[in-house]
Formats: sequence, C-alpha cells, structure tokens
Amino acid sequence: MKNTRLFSNMGGLPGQSELLSSKAVFTTAYAVIPGSVMRDIVTSVLPHWAGTRAWIISRPLTGFSETFSQYIMEVAPGGGSDKPEPDARASAAIFVVDGEMIVTFEGEEKALRTGSFAYLPAGRRWTLKNTGDVPAKFHWVRKAFEVVEGLKAPPAVFTHEDDCEISAMPDTDGRWATTRFLDPNDVRYDMHLNIVTFEPGAVIPFLETHVMEHGLYVLEGRAVYRLNEDWVEVEAGDYMWLRAFCPQACYAGGPGRFRYLLYKDVNRHTKLW
Repeated sequence: MKNTRLFSNMGGLPGQSELLSSKAVFTTAYAVIPGSVMRDIVTSVLPHWAGTRAWIISRPLTGFSETFSQYIMEVAPGGGSDKPEPDARASAAIFVVDGEMIVTFEGEEKALRTGSFAYLPAGRRWTLKNTGDVPAKFHWVRKAFEVVEGLKAPPAVFTHEDDCEISAMPDTDGRWATTRFLDPNDVRYDMHLNIVTFEPGAVIPFLETHVMEHGLYVLEGRAVYRLNEDWVEVEAGDYMWLRAFCPQACYAGGPGRFRYLLYKDVNRHTKLW
C-alpha cells in the first residue's frame, strides 16, 4: 500500500468573516486540536533552529498525558539545526509528511522524504537540514527515555513506510491494519510511532481502555472517533491527545481510507510514586 498525499497544510489565518465555532476541546480525559486552529499565530520558534517554526500539539501535563511531547515542524529551504535536542534524556521519533531533509546521525547522513521515519536514541548526536526547494514538514515526538538496568540501549532506525510490512488486525480481512516502524517485540524501545489504516466502513469494534497514552494525528481521510463519552468527527489535519485509560473506538465512514499517526508508550513497568 503506497502512501498518497499526507496532510501538511498548516498555517494561514482565517478571514474576519468566518465563524468562531470549532471542534477544539480540552477535557480531563482527552483533547482535540483540529487542523483549523493550527494557524500562524500559535507557532513557536525554538533555540538553535534556523528557518523553522513549530506547532507544539502536546506536552507533559500533570494529571493528563505525561510521557511525551509532539511537535509539527516546518523547516524552510536551507533551514535546520546543529543542536536540535536540548535534553540528553530525550529520544526522538520523526515522521516526514512533506518535503525532503538530511538527518546526520553520529556523522552519517540519512536522506528523508515524505513517508520517511527515523528513531534517534537518547543522548546521541544528530543534526537536521532541509536540503530541498520547498519547506520540509515533519512530526517530532520527544520522550524522556526510560533506562532499564541490564537492557541495552535501542539502536537508531531509519526507514520508509513503503518499506514496512502492513499488519492486519485479526479477523478484519485487512480492513484495519497497522504499519509498525519499530519491532513491537523489542523491549529496548519504550515508545512506538505507527500508522493505523482503516478502509471505509472499518471499525474499532470495542471501547479500547488501556494504560498507554496516545497522540493521534490524522494523515488522511475522515472518521467518527469515540473519546471517553463523546463521538467526535475528525478529518485530515486533526489531532487527538488521550490520557491513560480514556475509552476509545472508531468508525471510518469513507469515502476514502482513514489513516493516522499513532504514538503510545510501551514496554515499561508503571512507576510507583
């Protein structure tokens, strides 16, 4: 299954005559940040990044989701950073939705393009440069890596969604499937960043209720998503942020397939405070 266009049309500003209503919501169990509110005036400029702006769409909050931050980065041609990560504890997962760039990891250049994925282990040296003629846009998930005594640090991963096997969920005839960039059985990794794909009419047929936190960014299509007690219509460019144990389900109504980028924390014991 080759990728089609991935949503990357952030920015701009609505006209003065447009309605103020929106499906943006922040609750005690989940948040919805629709693409319509990811405008120019809510971007951040980051230290040591040139020609770059960022939409910070999640960050650790006490009593809510606490394991990760997720940025949408837009890097102008020639822009980038020689010091992208200020925290030596932070591992990074990157997924490119538009353009081209070079990530130099431990002195080795890696070319990334639309649909590319990279996992960069904590405490390792990397830089990023937009080498193309158009802005490069990518998701950047940052997580403080949870070290486990006696377990080796995970290696870096560079791949592309076209080169990854799509795994169908059991008893779905391939209508609900997942592209996994990291081996789910490799406990060295403490997070996953996957692409979940639903064909029109496919569903999550029960209310998932589990300990993993989620960031879900819609790359393509539209659906109705159950979040706690609410059904919410979502489409390409929308972001959902779920705390642990928030019930969730999904119905992909079509007409095309529905795909989203999914973060979750995995492979670690719960902390006992």
